[in-house]
Amino acid sequence: MFARMLSWWSPVSLARTRRLLTLGLLLLMLGVTVPDAGRAPATFALIKLDRVHGVDASDDVIWFLALGSDARPGESVMRSRSDAILLVGVDATTHRAVTIGIPRDSYVGIPGYGSDKINAAMVFGGPELTSRAVAELTGIQPDYVFVTSFPGLIQMVTGVHGVRAKVTYRTDDLNQSFRPGMHTFTGVEALAFARTRYGLPRGDFDRSMNQGQLLKGGLATIADRLGRPGFMERALQVFGRHTDTNIGPVELYRLARAVAEVNPALVRVCVATGSIGYAGSASVVFPDVSALRSLAQDVRNDAKVDRGC
Repeated sequence: MFARMLSWWSPVSLARTRRLLTLGLLLLMLGVTVPDAGRAPATFALIKLDRVHGVDASDDVIWFLALGSDARPGESVMRSRSDAILLVGVDATTHRAVTIGIPRDSYVGIPGYGSDKINAAMVFGGPELTSRAVAELTGIQPDYVFVTSFPGLIQMVTGVHGVRAKVTYRTDDLNQSFRPGMHTFTGVEALAFARTRYGLPRGDFDRSMNQGQLLKGGLATIADRLGRPGFMERALQVFGRHTDTNIGPVELYRLARAVAEVNPALVRVCVATGSIGYAGSASVVFPDVSALRSLAQDVRNDAKVDRGC
């Protein structure tokens, strides 16, 4: 037994424990700090949603809905169209994760508003309504919604000194050019990569794939730099200054720990399949709902893709 104790308290374990304790203390400080009157408007929002009773999901898997708002200067970030929609599952036990990209022009039912492009749900009812639309489409009810804006994405990537992600197709759009292969993105480049769709073989589908690859790269960046002195502390300080949230410090600690410990090698990037057509005069994406729900059922309890995507 004593030998087992010595094995557990290895230098790696001690370093990890110190890191988690520091993380917990910082979150507690953030949780009890009252923002002063001069606090700048929030760049991000992390919202805990009311869980739908009877959702069949394991407590070990946390589901986030990541939304990129296309708000322009002077527009509400929370009530503008969602330019990126990613359903992200994180298994806090196995440190596995899956992202499911939903093209922004997907023509779906929006609760209370009939059928429309799913990116309009933010305009009609904010992140909460978008979450309901995604839940009805996939069968998975997100636990949390994270929303950022164009400047917010630039700020996040710049804050970690760049994100390395995979480029599948050569693109020349939005004054940026990317060649296939791994690329280290600056904040401005990351925004262009996430938004570009012209020249991509499958249009919005490949655009959603790029967004998923960028998110995967962000997780890998965090994992790589987590052990650097002061990295997590600085990240949390920025998060606390620029984020509106309804989540308490203990829960924030749990979420930060789950995300920070994701193994980049165990992250799978998926995108909803479907076809492109018209609804009236509007060009839209018709998602394959059956295939999407089958994928959701596959990954629901362990964030592991067994049947392909």
